[in-house]
Amino acid sequence: MSTRFDDRYARQFLAGWGTMDSNGHVANTAYLDLAADARVAFFAEHGFPPTEFRRLAVGPVIRRDEVEYFREINLHDSVTVTFAMLALSPDGARFTLENEIWPTADRHAATVRSTGGWLDLRTRRLVTPPAALRDALMQVPRSREFVELTSMPNAAMAVELERPAEASGALRR
Repeated sequence: MSTRFDDRYARQFLAGWGTMDSNGHVANTAYLDLAADARVAFFAEHGFPPTEFRRLAVGPVIRRDEVEYFREINLHDSVTVTFAMLALSPDGARFTLENEIWPTADRHAATVRSTGGWLDLRTRRLVTPPAALRDALMQVPRSREFVELTSMPNAAMAVELERPAEASGALRR
């Protein structure tokens, strides 16, 4: 892979049939899917796979997505999707992520910026991430424009997330 991506996490994908729109290029929603797939791959490779999100009943919640388009991506193009942190609170509760999508190392197709936090899937409330997720989050490469956000007012909300759903009784009926 090109040294262009050395300061960011990067993952290869194929623009398949299911990503196309009626104009014959990648659909606008597929850019968000590619960004999410790169993020999930990063967390899985850094000790926090999807099974751990399910076990702890916590997941990302995106409050805003912004997509800026530069070039088309066509059917069966190989694309590199990068991942970097634009902003993060010290407790890991709030973040802004950036994904860039490149069909070749010298042709930038799109940038996706997503702002969000972490949702306790049992209580449906925003929380600080559990320690293992926070550890993985701290490994996301920082962009050159990185800024620190303020922490959540009630950092104690993460305590319940440290226990698996089974132990808390959340799965009992």
